[in-house]
This record gives sequence, structure tokens and C-alpha cells, in this order.
Amino acid sequence: QVQLVESGGGSVQAGGSLRLSCAASGYTSSVNYMGWFRQAPGKEREGVAYFDYRGGGARYADSVQGRFTISQDNAKKTVYLQMDSLKPEDTAMYYCAASPWVGRNWFLPVNYNDWGQGTQVTVSS
Repeated sequence: QVQLVESGGGSVQAGGSLRLSCAASGYTSSVNYMGWFRQAPGKEREGVAYFDYRGGGARYADSVQGRFTISQDNAKKTVYLQMDSLKPEDTAMYYCAASPWVGRNWFLPVNYNDWGQGTQVTVSS
């Protein structure tokens, strides 16, 4: 099992930036994919970005393409989400998640095994 702790959330104005961090501990060697998800009140949890440790690199949802950047250390201890040009629509609780599996759709929450507690991002206009 992998333990994940998110941090870095906060309140910013539209157009601003935040950098989220996800610190991983436990059996991190089992992780093949690390994802960022978000969930706004009354909406489904949606995939934002993920990193493929099997060699595929980073991938992004269309809604954040060009604005968000995922990065990580190569020891799988920390993964980051740099969020630029934030919009009110980005307001949500943001979660990081880890998966030991392969061959899945990595934008779907059901395909991740371990989750952090979330960090709130609020973007005002």
C-alpha cells in the first residue's frame, strides 16, 4: 500500500497559479501510474493528469492541457501539479492517486488503488 499526502492548495484569483505536491510513502516501488484528480461539489471526480512510470511520461485532460504541468522525482516520492492560468472552473478538491496496475484508462478514478486526503483549490473571479 502507498500512502499519499497532498499539499499546496489555496485560494487564488483567476489567472493565478498554484503548485500542488503529493508526498508518497510506503510501497512506492509498486507504483506504475500516479494521477491527479479533482472533484467539485455536485460533480463527478475527474482525471486531470497522470504520469506513466513505465515510460509513457505525462498526459493531460483536454480541460487543463497547456495550463497544468505534472512532474515528479524519479524515486516516486513526490509528484507535483503546476497549475497556471487558473480559472474559476478549476475550483475543486484535488487528489493524487497511485496505481500498481497496467493496461487501464488512467483518467478513470476506478483504476487507482491508493488515494490522498485531498487539498482544496479555490479560484475566484
